[in-house]
Amino acid sequence: MSITAEQQELATTVRAVLTKHGDSAAMRRGLESERGYDEQLWKLLCEQVGVAALAIPEEFGGIGAGLVESLLVVEELGRTLAAPPMLGSAVLGVRALLLAGNTEANERLLPEVAEGARTLALCWAGRRGWDEFGVDAAGGKLSGTAHYVLDGAYADTLLVLTADGLFEVDGAAEGVVRTVMPTQDPSRRLTEIAFNGVAAQPLGSVEVARLRAIAWVAVAAEQVGAAEQCLDMTVDYSKSRVQFGRPIGSFQALKHRMADMYVLVESARSIAHYAIGELAAGTAEAVDVAAARLHCSDAFNAVVSETVQMHGGIAITWEHDAHLFFKRAHGDAQLFGTPARPLARPA
Repeated sequence: MSITAEQQELATTVRAVLTKHGDSAAMRRGLESERGYDEQLWKLLCEQVGVAALAIPEEFGGIGAGLVESLLVVEELGRTLAAPPMLGSAVLGVRALLLAGNTEANERLLPEVAEGARTLALCWAGRRGWDEFGVDAAGGKLSGTAHYVLDGAYADTLLVLTADGLFEVDGAAEGVVRTVMPTQDPSRRLTEIAFNGVAAQPLGSVEVARLRAIAWVAVAAEQVGAAEQCLDMTVDYSKSRVQFGRPIGSFQALKHRMADMYVLVESARSIAHYAIGELAAGTAEAVDVAAARLHCSDAFNAVVSETVQMHGGIAITWEHDAHLFFKRAHGDAQLFGTPARPLARPA
């Protein structure tokens, strides 16, 4: 995927807004808030940049830019660990609705999503993950529990993916019970949502394989941004931390390790952008998406491990962000499941 000048300008604009309004202090304030993210920052990104409207077609009140642009925003958010309803609502929720192809629902829901006034939550996984559906639609009513739901604690509209297709449920519907679950990564909240015979509106069938592919490349984009931030943090620290009378960044062994980190970040970016571009164009092969999912997870884990090592003891204190990136790396590696290994193209 070759980034156009307009797409690069979008990424630059988002990074500028995040640098000014979404720094570490803002991210940490968000962790303590009711929703787990900085609501003012999300409002700013929606109103001034239009990030929630990027993947929504113009006929439904959006900008009509596409998947590539929305995932460039996800990549930039990865640098900050901010977790507003971009990945869960503006990417996965919107894509699920569009894949279902229900024009009435799209006209009714998507304009408010584009404005940032409505949040969607995709309810999918069973207890063992995304290879099974947590909710059953037998008899026309929803029963069961969706696990690991992004933005599920506060979403206005629940989109429930079942073996019988996609269903819409009002977040305040009777019989819906939401429980925020403790997670290793405090920067991203996950929710269990139980449905006890809940009436729901059918929206249509969804190609689950494509939705999973979108989820995987979206996480890969986030991992690229987060890994790049870990590299930048490590390089900056190596210039200021002095041992034996000189900055530790001048030691050849550490230079080699940071060079290896750089190679991992750039290779992750290359494979993620390739998979995103192919998926957006409709030409992606399953093995390309799976390779991006696996390599970006491995790269992020390796880079953040080096970040913790080269920062020393300070990296495992609450005051430093390194441990939060470490936890995000482990959480992202499991989010939406993983493809089987080894990968091989069919003959």
